[in-house]
Amino acid sequence: MGRSAVDAISDIIPVIASSIAAANSLEEWTAPAKPKASQQWQAGWDPTVYPVPKGAVLIISPWNYLIPLTFIPFVGALAAGCTAALKLPELVPATCQLFAEILPRYLDPNAYKVINGAVDETTHALELRWAHIFYTGGGRVGRIIATVAAKHVTPTTLELGGKSPVFVDAENGNTDLTIAARRIMWGKHLNSGQTCVAPDYVLVEREHQDALVSAFQQVYSDFWPYPDGAMSPQAEISGFPTPAHYERARVLLSRTKGRVAVGGKYDDARRRMEPTVVADVTLGDALMEEELFCPILAVVPVDGGVDKAIDIIRSRPNPLAIYIFTDSEETKDHFLRRTQSGTVNFNDTFSQLMIPEIPFGGHGESGYGAYQGKLSFDTFTHFRGSINVPPAAEPYMRGRYPPQGENALQSAVAVEESFVIPDE
Repeated sequence: MGRSAVDAISDIIPVIASSIAAANSLEEWTAPAKPKASQQWQAGWDPTVYPVPKGAVLIISPWNYLIPLTFIPFVGALAAGCTAALKLPELVPATCQLFAEILPRYLDPNAYKVINGAVDETTHALELRWAHIFYTGGGRVGRIIATVAAKHVTPTTLELGGKSPVFVDAENGNTDLTIAARRIMWGKHLNSGQTCVAPDYVLVEREHQDALVSAFQQVYSDFWPYPDGAMSPQAEISGFPTPAHYERARVLLSRTKGRVAVGGKYDDARRRMEPTVVADVTLGDALMEEELFCPILAVVPVDGGVDKAIDIIRSRPNPLAIYIFTDSEETKDHFLRRTQSGTVNFNDTFSQLMIPEIPFGGHGESGYGAYQGKLSFDTFTHFRGSINVPPAAEPYMRGRYPPQGENALQSAVAVEESFVIPDE
């Protein structure tokens, strides 16, 4: 892949942080909860919620961010007390083999397994009965997993992807275009755009498109100040895992009717493509057909501002993330109330993943379920409710036993009438 050392280390940091946070919080997370009964006469029933492990779980992870997307959910499964099998991606065999060798040194091999292989191995694993299946990857396979899981009514978490849009609100100076371009370009170039929450396309008022493109051009020069720009070896941009992934990106670039405004170069020998901004992209363009998952960023000029941008986003499947660059509280409120997505990030890209206290997950076609922080623990935990009804509560029970006469009916009506309906 040719990723930089900084990017590689950045994959490990959140796993370490998640592990430490889980270890420090384990006593709190696993403690039985004692909710207060809403009815006073039930207070002595000792209502309790016990967090219990779901059982044996299957975690299927992708190649693009193998370490965090495998081990952050795995930390949650460990903390919950589950046993687990990790189905690792076949596209990075050396790393997967390393994990298969290392894991048994530190964890019970009878409780925690690494499954390497391709489609056959995944298919076999899915035929087994699991307490939970956690999948990160593409929507096509996600649908297959959901269908297979239904056979055993297995709960699943699907972390998928989609076309995560960006809206740049350049009206009335609401956005610093240089800062916006810098943050969008940074989020797009990570792992050469092969990130499930990468900015996919940018919506901007038509009259401000040229100014935004100029900002992207300047940012490109600032980020990669080398004779060959981002294609220089010093740039350390990531490559593609297979020739097929690389060829797909090249074909996308060749099919667009838009204008290549930044970048556009590629290297067949190294399977590299530089961060590329394509302007004047229409909604029917090849770049708008599916998630790009490559270093190409489409800029779609719109007429109609916030309302038009929201209409475009709403007309498409719910994305994993929406990025809004604006200082207008009114614009922020419009996007929060009128769009749906896994997450919303105002004035940056990607950084919502850096805060484990907020959920990370999809909505609609970008997946379902969420994790990070305690949510990772909750995902693999069954919260088992319990009560203990003592003999002393028998006077309250008489009305439920047959024969039920007029007194039982009056008691039921009295309970019904005791509820206070809140005013509007």
